[in-house]
Amino acid sequence: MRQAQIYYKKTVAGILTESDEGYTFAYLPDYLKTKEPKPVSLTLPLQEATYKSSVLFPFFDGLIPEGWLLDVAIRNTDISILDRMSLLLLCCKDCIGAISVVPIEDKEE
Repeated sequence: MRQAQIYYKKTVAGILTESDEGYTFAYLPDYLKTKEPKPVSLTLPLQEATYKSSVLFPFFDGLIPEGWLLDVAIRNTDISILDRMSLLLLCCKDCIGAISVVPIEDKEE
């Protein structure tokens, strides 16, 4: 299972998770309680319930670079172009716009 914190500007808005069953995205309760929370996307309106999908949500997939920038990322790593979550975690820490994707590292014991 891989996870990422999804930031709206400088505030953690939610958690994106990839598991064997697919993908989930959930807004954090603290974020929903802020003065004026904003949705990370119009396709993911604010709600307490968790969003579920068998494929990476189109909004997050759209954050992954295209063209020559994607070619550079793929050429310098062993990531497949089909591994969209890995590309999202690698390339989207500092996106243009209000959204950032920061991987949550697994803590091995």
